[in-house]
Amino acid sequence: MGAKNLDCQLERDGFGRLVLVDAEGVRHAGVVPVRAFPLSAPGDGLSLVGSDGRELLWIDRVDDLPEEVRTLLAQELAARDFAPTLRKLHKVSSFGVPSTWQVSTDRGETSFVLKAEEDIRRLEGGALLIASAHGVQFRIPDVTALDRGSRKLLERFL
Repeated sequence: MGAKNLDCQLERDGFGRLVLVDAEGVRHAGVVPVRAFPLSAPGDGLSLVGSDGRELLWIDRVDDLPEEVRTLLAQELAARDFAPTLRKLHKVSSFGVPSTWQVSTDRGETSFVLKAEEDIRRLEGGALLIASAHGVQFRIPDVTALDRGSRKLLERFL
């Protein structure tokens, strides 16, 4: 599956890797899309990075791309951007760290370990990003939208 964009093509190879064919016809296998602002502006500023870590192509706005290219990039980014939305905080093992949190997310029930209070990052607009000990990022888009019990438990860590 290929698509035209800025004298380039983006397609998948037989191994499922993204391949960028540049304007000179050079194939760059294993390119990785990297968002410049994944949380505040996920649709703006995307870099296609080669296997050597160098930027091969800069994309100002993903929405301006042809649908086939957007679909390929969305599939690739979905695997990289796994960040469940935390909907309810049921229980924490202790109010110190490390602590085990039992939560409900948009992907189901789970538990994770919070290693340090610094692993809770405040974002614009009252959002939070919580990093588990295993590197999974849990998002809370709006703390005020959580139920009272969840907010009360969370406040002990903020």
